[in-house]
Formats: sequence, C-alpha cells, structure tokens
Amino acid sequence: MTSPLPRAAGSGQAAHQALADAAQRLDSDPAAALAQAEAILRQSPGLPPAQLIAAQALRRLGQPLAALDRLTALARTQSHIPAVLWELAQTASETGATDQAIAALERLTAQQPAVAGGWFLLGAQLRRAGRDQDGWRADLSGVHAATRDRALLEAAIAMREERFDAAQALLADRDDPPALRLSGEIHWRQGDMTAALALVQRAVDTAPGFDLARDFLVRLLLQTNDLAQALIHAEHLQGSPLRNPGYALLKASVLVRLGDQQGARTIYEALLAAKAEQPQVWQNLGHALKTLGEQAEAVDAYRQAVTHQPTMGEAWWSLANLKTVTLDPADIVAMERALASLEPDAEARQEDIFHLHFSLGKALEDAGDYPAAFDHYDEGNRLRRAMVLHDADAFAAEVAAATRSFTAPFFAARKDGGCPASDPIFIVGLPRAGSTLVEQILSSHSQVEGTMELPDMMAIAGRLQSRVDEGEFADFDAMLRALAPADRTRLGEEYLDRTRIHRQSDKPHFIDKLPNNWQHAGLIHLILPNARIIDARRHPMGCCFSGWKQHFARGQSFTYDLTDIGRYYRTYVEHMAAIDTALPGRVHRVLYERMVADTPGEVARLLDHMGLPFEEECLSFWRNKRAVRTASSEQVRRPIFTDGLDQWRHFAAWLGPLETALGPTLTSWDR
Repeated sequence: MTSPLPRAAGSGQAAHQALADAAQRLDSDPAAALAQAEAILRQSPGLPPAQLIAAQALRRLGQPLAALDRLTALARTQSHIPAVLWELAQTASETGATDQAIAALERLTAQQPAVAGGWFLLGAQLRRAGRDQDGWRADLSGVHAATRDRALLEAAIAMREERFDAAQALLADRDDPPALRLSGEIHWRQGDMTAALALVQRAVDTAPGFDLARDFLVRLLLQTNDLAQALIHAEHLQGSPLRNPGYALLKASVLVRLGDQQGARTIYEALLAAKAEQPQVWQNLGHALKTLGEQAEAVDAYRQAVTHQPTMGEAWWSLANLKTVTLDPADIVAMERALASLEPDAEARQEDIFHLHFSLGKALEDAGDYPAAFDHYDEGNRLRRAMVLHDADAFAAEVAAATRSFTAPFFAARKDGGCPASDPIFIVGLPRAGSTLVEQILSSHSQVEGTMELPDMMAIAGRLQSRVDEGEFADFDAMLRALAPADRTRLGEEYLDRTRIHRQSDKPHFIDKLPNNWQHAGLIHLILPNARIIDARRHPMGCCFSGWKQHFARGQSFTYDLTDIGRYYRTYVEHMAAIDTALPGRVHRVLYERMVADTPGEVARLLDHMGLPFEEECLSFWRNKRAVRTASSEQVRRPIFTDGLDQWRHFAAWLGPLETALGPTLTSWDR
C-alpha cells in the first residue's frame, strides 16, 4: 500500500527534501535511511514523517520490535494517516501482535475501503486470531475493492479480446490475489493449465476467502481430473458467508464426477425445495436419478425442467435419451413449437436447437416416421458437427503411428517393467456397442467393482504425446522406445493412484469402461501387463448408426458425420486386429450379437477369460442397483432384448456414406 508521505508542518524546502531522500533509500539502503531520519529528528524532535521513516527502516533492518514501539507512539497522534496505520499493521503482524495489527487495519480499511491490500492483510490477521468467518468477510471486501482497480479492469478487457501479452504486461510484478487469479485465467485461456493451476492456487492460499478464485480452482481441478482436491475446495465453499447456491451446484458436479450420485441428488433436492423454478437444477436432478435407476422420478424431473423452460433442448433430449421412454404426439408438438420459437435467435441458441433436433428424431423414429426422423437426426448432427473439432485424417494418422509401434518384436523386447497389478479391467470399443452391458454383467460378480468411464488412461497417454509435440522426441515411436522398465512401472502405478478415488469397495478388480481406450490397448499392456482388456464390438452399421443418432455430452467428436464415424470404426477394427497379431489372446472380444443370442455361453467365456469363477448373478445383471451413467443405463436394467439390433435398416436408404466409409470392414468386423 502506498500513501503520500505526511509533510512536516512549517518545515522548509531543505527539510522536506531530506525526508524525501530518506524515504527513497528505504528499500535500497535502510541503514542510511534510518541514519538520515534520526538526523532529521535531532533537528525536529518528534517530527511524524521522520518517525515513520525511522520505523520503516527499523523493520527492514530486522528490528520489528523497535519499529513497533515507535509506530505505537506515532499512531496515538497520527492514526488519520493511512501510511502510519499500514506500517503499524505490518510491523505488528511480524512481531505477533495480532490484536494490534487488526485494530490498525480495521481503522485503515474504514478510511480507505477501496484499497484491496488492506482488506487482504486484515483477513490474514483475523484468521490468525481464530476469527475465520470475519477473515473470510475481509477477503470478500478486498475482492470487491479490487473491482475498482483500473489495471485489473484493463487486463480483464485485454484478456477477453485475446490480447494476452498486453493483459500480462498490466499484471507484471503483482502478486495480490485478484491479479494472481486473473493471471491464472489468462494462462488457462492460452492452454497452460500447469501455470493456471499454480497461480490460482496461490490466490486462494493468500486469500482463502476469495470465493471466485476458489470456484475457478475447483473447475480447473475438474478439468485435470484431480477430484479429491476439487472436492476439498468445493466443500470449503459451502462455508462462505455469501451462501451462494452456485457453490452447492459446484459441489454436486464434483460428486457426480466421483460417482456419488446420491450425494448430488440430495443437494439438488434441497435447492429445489428452497426454489422450485430452476429448470437447470431439475435437469441435473434428472441425470442423477437416471443414473441411480430411478427412472420414473427421472422422467418427472426432466418434465419439470421443460415445464419451467419449454425451449430447454438438453432436457428434451434427456427425456428422449431414456431409451425405454417414448415421447408422445403432444411432446412432438411441444418440441416443434419450441424449435419455431428459437428461430429468431438461432445463432445464440444452437445448443437448444440441435438438442431438439436429436429429440425429435428419436420421437419420430419411435412413431415410425423414418424419413422425418432422419431429417431431424441429420440436421442435429450437421449443427453439432460445426461446433466440434475432429480431423479424421489426423486421427487416422495418429492411430497408424501407434499401430506401427506396437508390434510383436516391440513387446517381446519389453517383457520387463510395468506395474504387475491385475486390478483393472478395461472395456474398450465404440460407444453403443454393448460395453455397458458387459460392464453390468461383470460388475454383478462378487470380485468386480464397476466404476465409470475413467479419463485417466487418456490423460497419461496425452501427457506422453505432449512430450512428442513439445519436441522432446522425434515421434511417438521414439518416445515409447525411450520408456525404461522403471518408467513403465511408474506409469502403471500412476494409473492405479489416479483411479483409486473411484473405488468404493475392497473387491480385487475394478472396471474402466471408457470406450476410447481402444486407442491405448498397446500402452495398457506396456504399463499394466496383467490388466484385462475386453473389446466390446457390434455390427458396424448398427453400431455407427446408433452412435450417429446419439448426442454425446462430451468426448465423442467423431460421431456427428456418417463418413467420420464410418472411418473411425474402420480405424478401430484395423488397429485392434494389429494388437491381436502383436499380442495373441491378450484382448477378449465380446460381440454384442453373440451375447444376445447366447448370453449364458458368452458370459461363461467372458468370466473364464477373466479368470473368475462363474456366478449366477452375472446372468441376472439387470437386478444390479449400481449407478450407471451411460446412454444405455435403462437398457441394462432389464433382461437382454433383441429389438435394437437392426433398427438401422429402417434408415438404410440414407446410409450410403456410412457404408462407403466402412469399406471392407463391413465383412471383416467380427474376426
């Protein structure tokens, strides 16, 4: 904090210049500043500006007790001078005189409420005195004061305009909490997550009551899948004096990611009990109820959402996406009316619009109007495809590079290394290929715990790829060959450490059902050689069409174009065939059509491959009450049925691009 130096009343120009010279030397040569201040005091005993400079010099010279004595005396007559109060507060803090520091800062912030630094120092002192809630309020006042900081405002404008260098220049050499948080956001927007996390964490450490910084920190931790830390900070926000309902929603989102659907449900229900007119909360409650298997209650929650907001496309899609629910003619009329009302604001409401197209496609398909259903599916996919990044050529080249690396000689030369744990069971493949069914069957076994689609293997693979992208290695193959046995063991152990938070039992095995992990089957074997890998596969036309008409919340950018999804399926089959050649028998393949035709036989073969004894509960998988988050959550809560196998044939006339993209895979997919 800076404040004009108090000028001696009646002092001459020479005295004033001497004071200014002493003040200027405080940081570079505090001993000289002290000597000069003492010389002035000998000529003008008790002169307040000289007393202040002397105290400031003493503190810088490591003599805070001597400084405190002078400042205490000075403050008796000069407490109207902010610089005196600021120095007294800092000195009292250094000497452990917390109550004195608090008193000085309370007086200072009353005089200068728009200066954020005083509030943040007051917050720290209040917490030191055990007055945590008062400290929290002081931090919040500091954040409010910082909204008037011109440099922060200009930096925020530059950031929004993506003038990142200019924004950072405005924040240079600042380490106050608002500047740290803003700098963290700038780094995040530039894609530097490591720096962003470090800066925002510093802001929270410095001002624990800076709610907006902690809120942002939780969101960053969610993006990096550090769920344990995200939960700690989300729970901390529940104690905020502001009582912001948004913090309860944030905690619920963390609980959902952790698989605690019941905990999230409790939060949503409490929020709705306080205020029912919250369509987003109704929708979130519907998601939790669906995952918990409470289908009737989920339907009611989604209908409450669209009642409060008829144009809420995602809530309509959530209803349509309940595979065992059929939308009626009145629903179709309501959705068509919602679409028409959104047309004037189409550019801003694209998410609602494409969700409504997917929903109408499902409703009209159920009604048997296949041409109209296809039109809506096609429009929904067209809109969504324009909003996602997917380069089919680049993806195919990336997988081809992995295919060339993961060969039989490569693995033969790397028999040592890798974490020997046999805990993980990876279920891989494409979405809508029956992986949730396989998961439900296996998780009904007494030795297997079902979790969810875990992003941790993808994160490890992404970090390895980044070493190539940053130039540490010439290519992916060189990076793989550089991994020593100890490196591979450490990576396997890291995977187990990262996923441990999702394990709620002491069962020896757990399932990771992220379909996209097929891309990393070779890496899985390299770092977890005893983990099981199951490839859940379905007829390419049925699988790809089902994926194309399914809107996925995240992670499946290839599904919104028939050619893209056909190419993706073909790339997947070719890569898994290469893995079979390199590691014969390593991957167990489950064909959905065979599982439907001979469930007992396929289940027995599956368990035998897992090395697990047969258990009858695996054949009664639909009675398993575990939470299921995928699009098939309702389907796996009833016995196996066959009515979904050939739905694509109703649309065969429009699926030429898909057939062309699949090429020879159409006849070789089941090998």
